[in-house]
Amino acid sequence: MMTRNEFRQWCSEAVRILDGATGTELIKQGMPSGVAPELWVSEHPEAITLVQQAYASAGSDIVYTPTFGGNEIKLAEFGLADRAFELNKRLAEISIQAVRHLGVRVFGDMAPTGKFVEPSGELAFEDAVSIFKHQAEALAAADVDGFVIETMMDLQEARAALIAVREVAPDAPVMVTLTFDSSQRTLTGCTPEAALVTLQSLGADAFGCNCSTGPADMAKLLSSIKQYAQIPLIAKPNAGLPMLKDGKTVFNMNDKMFAEYVPQLLDSAVNLLGGCCGTTPQHIAAAAAAVRQQKSWQLQRGSAAGVISSNRKVHAMRYDGNFTVIGERINPTGKKALQAELRSDSTTMALQFALEQQSAGAQVLDVNMGLSGVDEKALMRKVVLQTVRAVDTPLCIDSTSPEVVEAALRVYPGRALLNSISWEKERIEKVLPIAARYGAMLILLPLSDDGLPEDCAGRIAVLEKLLNEVARYGYALSDVAVDALIMAISAAPAAGNAALDFMSYCHNTLKVNTVCGLSNISFGLPNRMLINRTFLTMAMSRGLNMAIANPMNSDFMATIKAAEAVNGHDPDMRSYLASQSNAQTVPAAAGESNQLAAEEKCYRAILHGDAAAAVKAVAEVLSAGATAPRKLLDDYLLTAIAEVGKKFESKEYFLPQLLAGAEALQQAIKILESSLQDEVSSSGPKEKFIIATVKGDIHDIGKNITALMLRNNGFEVIDLGKDVAAECIVERALAENCRLIGLSALMTTTMSEMPKVIALAQERNLQADFIVGGAVVDAAFAREINAAYAADAMMCVRVAQELIGRQK
Repeated sequence: MMTRNEFRQWCSEAVRILDGATGTELIKQGMPSGVAPELWVSEHPEAITLVQQAYASAGSDIVYTPTFGGNEIKLAEFGLADRAFELNKRLAEISIQAVRHLGVRVFGDMAPTGKFVEPSGELAFEDAVSIFKHQAEALAAADVDGFVIETMMDLQEARAALIAVREVAPDAPVMVTLTFDSSQRTLTGCTPEAALVTLQSLGADAFGCNCSTGPADMAKLLSSIKQYAQIPLIAKPNAGLPMLKDGKTVFNMNDKMFAEYVPQLLDSAVNLLGGCCGTTPQHIAAAAAAVRQQKSWQLQRGSAAGVISSNRKVHAMRYDGNFTVIGERINPTGKKALQAELRSDSTTMALQFALEQQSAGAQVLDVNMGLSGVDEKALMRKVVLQTVRAVDTPLCIDSTSPEVVEAALRVYPGRALLNSISWEKERIEKVLPIAARYGAMLILLPLSDDGLPEDCAGRIAVLEKLLNEVARYGYALSDVAVDALIMAISAAPAAGNAALDFMSYCHNTLKVNTVCGLSNISFGLPNRMLINRTFLTMAMSRGLNMAIANPMNSDFMATIKAAEAVNGHDPDMRSYLASQSNAQTVPAAAGESNQLAAEEKCYRAILHGDAAAAVKAVAEVLSAGATAPRKLLDDYLLTAIAEVGKKFESKEYFLPQLLAGAEALQQAIKILESSLQDEVSSSGPKEKFIIATVKGDIHDIGKNITALMLRNNGFEVIDLGKDVAAECIVERALAENCRLIGLSALMTTTMSEMPKVIALAQERNLQADFIVGGAVVDAAFAREINAAYAADAMMCVRVAQELIGRQK
């Protein structure tokens, strides 16, 4: 097995060629549809040997083991879960035997389970880690050269797989590729830059994109993130777009056309190049030849130092850049109402604080669950997972407990800021290694076991020790922020100047980010906000570029805008002028939201995906008895989920918010069900909708989400499952007298089943409209087979409603 350093050095020397599509090549070797590929290949090793040797002859430096569906969850669909270790090890050994003697490296392939991982889905994060860990152990036992985690649609699942590999083989190279749609988002809304920043900080050795798009669009995507890439970038594009030809799926790009995009991909800093759907050994050979013709290739690397991320956004903190506001409100200290909620295991107010602070302009949200009488570790984990579904602002994990810090960083689907590391024994020995393991950016405190030095020189001495220690874990100056630790001037009149001098040293000499909490400076004094604002302005002039504060305070935010206009960080003063001309209204505080009518609370709970709040609000409405259950459902709950759908279609919301809203609606309706049975629905019987994944295709994530949203929008959904034959679909539609049928396919090899279903329906005189969707399907394909097209779940709902209207 290669080491991580060996892999990175190897990549720095040349563009390395990967293999192309495996599944379609195995079909050419006789693999039938509907079988477990892993089992079939283990019984027909000559097939994968021929495929991989063809790729080796074409110029591949790395081939992937045929273990794409080798995790226990995917194998369980064929009754093979108990053979996962055996099959993965065997398939890796076959691959090694096929090509290692040819000088080709073999990377163990790991791919999605087919389930969403919390917070986007129901698969527990640690369960996902355990599943991938078992697969990684088998691949490592076969002595693969490295690992590849590919075709991931969920950043959290990719993180689980990466953590699993790191715990099995800490020094093995790991490549990670995600699949992005035409909007440059994953299915769960993750952006490529957020994925890159998150995964390279977690220990990925190469990052990129595979499947879902052709080489031109993939080059644009990778070009947009190369500024952050400290590790090699990977491109494995499809051979253009799929289309039907003589009843078979083919791609519109031959090997020569594919190779024409190699210069564009290399300009995008691609360091590892291969192919995905539709590519063959001929495509790889042409691409490898095109690479050899590029005489001027140069290694390109960017930097993500000072950049943190959520699963949907990145935020850069530069010592000489724009000011960063870290929202302080998700902290129970001094907040009796929040304390009471957290002690009752309710996170509604914490989520409200998150939404309010994001709306008010906070670029980072501090999360602190330090409270007596609670399980801080469990509560921190819960709030982190729920907050990342509600907002896309990166988080700052704020705790002194090593166990709490690890619990939060392990599940946080991004690169967090950690508050904080000091020169105290427990922080250095226990917390710092955890922070480094998960790649968190650090806030450093010039504080030791002897306390806080009173003067600037003493703080500098402590800071120097801290910086030397974090450097041992790979941290550069740009990956830390130094807290000046502001003390009250009412008790120590020299504290203000000491802090300002320390900031000047950090900014001018060290050129490092500086941060502080503002409220301490004015403790014990009248008109505290005046002191705070004055000190903020003075601190910004001395280099302060971050503050932990309350963004709901309009005076505080206005002071920052004005200072940035004066110090030149606001080009043309656009931000300042916009803040003045817009006359923004500060969002209502959480205390004020509690004064809303219970019906409006129901609406907001669905809109924000807060299931607990939705249940509580519905119970409140029923208890009051002023609003009929049917009216509550129609005018508030269903109106709210419709708004969630609109936000999803406009890309304001993404899959986590869509699923959270759906879950909140389901929980609310459970409370309403008994009351609704006493009322007669004015809408009449529900319209039936049959949905299925076509024959030969065992993927059902998109189908399941679509079925959920159809149910939430009033359809009676008949879900036939996956790998469903045309005869079964048509017969069930005739029996149910169903006028709407949805067909899903994720594989290019199975999309050809869709026209077969439609042809059979016409043959049997079934009067129904078809809607097709899936990663490989587009509007042109739908028109070609006489079907409607839906790109996602909410579009399917809208198209179904339009078709019903036409039918009526």
